[in-house]
Amino acid sequence: MRGSIGNLVEWYDWYVYAAFSVYFAKTFFPEGEPTAQLLSTAAVFAVGFLMRPIGGWALGRYADRFGRRAALTLSVTVMAAGSLLIAITPSYASIGLAAPVILLLARLLQGLSVGGEYATSATYLSEVATAGRRGFYSSFQYVTLVAGQLVALGVQIVLQQFLTAGQMSAWGWRIPFLIGAAAALIVMGLRRGMDESQSFRSESGTDYGRGSLRVLLRYPRECLLVVGLTLGGTVAFYTYTTYMQKFMVNTSGISKSTVAWINFLALLVFVVLQPIAGALSDRIGRRKLLIFFGVAGTIATVPIMTVLGGTKNPVAAFALMLAALVIVTGYTSINAIVKAELFPTRIRALGVGLPYALTVAIFGGTAEMIALALKKAGHESLYFWYVSGCVLISLVTYFFMRETSAESHIDAEESGTGGSEATRAVATAGEQVPVR
Repeated sequence: MRGSIGNLVEWYDWYVYAAFSVYFAKTFFPEGEPTAQLLSTAAVFAVGFLMRPIGGWALGRYADRFGRRAALTLSVTVMAAGSLLIAITPSYASIGLAAPVILLLARLLQGLSVGGEYATSATYLSEVATAGRRGFYSSFQYVTLVAGQLVALGVQIVLQQFLTAGQMSAWGWRIPFLIGAAAALIVMGLRRGMDESQSFRSESGTDYGRGSLRVLLRYPRECLLVVGLTLGGTVAFYTYTTYMQKFMVNTSGISKSTVAWINFLALLVFVVLQPIAGALSDRIGRRKLLIFFGVAGTIATVPIMTVLGGTKNPVAAFALMLAALVIVTGYTSINAIVKAELFPTRIRALGVGLPYALTVAIFGGTAEMIALALKKAGHESLYFWYVSGCVLISLVTYFFMRETSAESHIDAEESGTGGSEATRAVATAGEQVPVR
């Protein structure tokens, strides 16, 4: 429970930036055309993603060496610092160029935090889950991730009821960042009392390259699989969630308050779908759900985005967004457990975190920026094809990958059939080399 609450708060802090950027863009960047301002905030959003590989490496290594609990506590502390910094930074009109520079620094801290949070929480959830139900339990990775986004949207909706648009742009947008910083500090205390996973405790008496990048590089196939698994899913996820809000405002022409409600209700259904799909994967396997996402995402993205861009009907917009989210559920509900099942305990957090974070930084972090740049250039529809192409690349990966639930490192280690990594290591040239 403490890990899940912490994950929710971390992702709330991360998504508050996207949810409220339509209000604070003019605070940090000079007055100009609205799309240009949004493009500037999207660029900072993308730069924050560049820190995620560093976070995935640093905190993944830390989690493999010193424990999942310690890494989760550290990540939420860094997130609190980033949110507080955004909340108190003066405007561009007050301090000039220093304002966007401080915003960038804060976003880099948040990127570092979520880069480590994803890997460690995914690893922790997969390790504490019982055999045969790992898909179900690991689906709560995205339950809490999206719940964080829902809370951010919920805060936005509440503030919109009490503050005018002018007040929201002037100072109201700072409130959610203050809430996030305070909540993160509370979670920091809660996480210090979490139980460590049994898988890590079983390995804690030995070293054998725990958290070592050198050892991780002995698993090139698994690392490439993580990249292929993630590429299409991350582009689709950020398109259907964070960018969709701006798309409906900026392209469809739906009001900001109505769009907030559409996003909130669609994401609420999306949250409910995650454990259902996760439990289904425990029965039919992970690969079938991934193939469903790959096929549907490749075929349906262009029609969904094209029709959505031309409608002002809130009900139609909700239905289209929900259809997109149903498709991406095939990826989001199980991607954490699929990646965790690929790696042994001693490098699981690093193995899940680093290749995932690199892929998200390159493709997920730039999705919104590419979409806005193409819109500004007058070729917005090209972005729809870009998303479909990314999903198609992942679909190829899904077709040729093995079923991870049938050959899970986690199940093998717990049953003893895979043996401890310590006992399967061979000393050569002064280092421990795993027999594979």
